[in-house]
Amino acid sequence: MMLPLFPLNTVLFPGCTLDLQLFEPRYLDMLTRCLKQGSGFGVVGLLAGQEVGAAATHCAELGCEALIRDWEKLPNGLLGIRVEGGRRFRVGATQVQADQLLLAEVQWLESGEDLPLAIEQADLIALLATLAEHPLVAGLGLDGTVSGQQALANQLAYLLPFTLEQKLALLALPQPTEQLALIQSLLDRLQGEMLA
Repeated sequence: MMLPLFPLNTVLFPGCTLDLQLFEPRYLDMLTRCLKQGSGFGVVGLLAGQEVGAAATHCAELGCEALIRDWEKLPNGLLGIRVEGGRRFRVGATQVQADQLLLAEVQWLESGEDLPLAIEQADLIALLATLAEHPLVAGLGLDGTVSGQQALANQLAYLLPFTLEQKLALLALPQPTEQLALIQSLLDRLQGEMLA
């Protein structure tokens, strides 16, 4: 399947929301096509280069489908859209259209079985609840309540200040238990660096 790509300096995770401002003609045209077709586009991490201008060719090989949930004209005159993360995908062959929009063949990735929250994840659940109190997080509609390990892992991976590479490593893991273990390891490393 060919999917238009939107390279960003961030990583979108399934079930998480992202607000974007569109002004480049290629992305405005992409949005129009997506709305007409009832389809989404792909958000991929930008490994080198800039988000605007010529097509980015140094993108992550993993991405997340962006499903359009809302749009509005913003006070600054730009078009604002809110997307929700859908399926994860691996990027295959890419091509750049005349308008500099990047298209890619994508392979959808299977997700692991979602599991109920466990007592040993109490600290991570509490951390997510604390993050949800921040006005910017609340503005995204993430209220800190999750029903399973997959949502817990995705929201923490999305919200915590990990590097782009660390977030991509988390996106690559199919099992929420693996994601939560890596999140805990990264948090322990951050804490160690702060204490050093």
